Amino acid sequence: MAKAIMGCLIIVGLINFIPVLGVFSAQKLESVYAITLASNDLIILMRHRALLFGVLGGFILYSAFYTSYQTAAMVMAGVSMLGYALLVLLVGGYNEAIFTILQVDLVGILFLLVAAVFKYLSRDR
Repeated sequence: MAKAIMGCLIIVGLINFIPVLGVFSAQKLESVYAITLASNDLIILMRHRALLFGVLGGFILYSAFYTSYQTAAMVMAGVSMLGYALLVLLVGGYNEAIFTILQVDLVGILFLLVAAVFKYLSRDR
């Protein structure tokens, strides 16, 4: 079960880490999200968001190899991914790129659930 947990967390970690590429380019952010960043204020906020995803994704990847951090990483990933899904569904009126990211996050949530179940089943062993 440890290898399955590790594999699931690597997938979830990569899903969360990949947006870090937006730190380097506002154009990349505009392309990925199919939006226009009309001000430097929005560029700063979105690039910072990308940086935070790098931190979160890096921590999740780290936890894949250091089991004592897995529960915290799973909670953080769950809050982030479920929070995004909830915001998308509550706000509505989103573009195709946002919907694609929602679909990727839903896949990530499934892998996260599998990891959490395996983690729960492997306790006290």
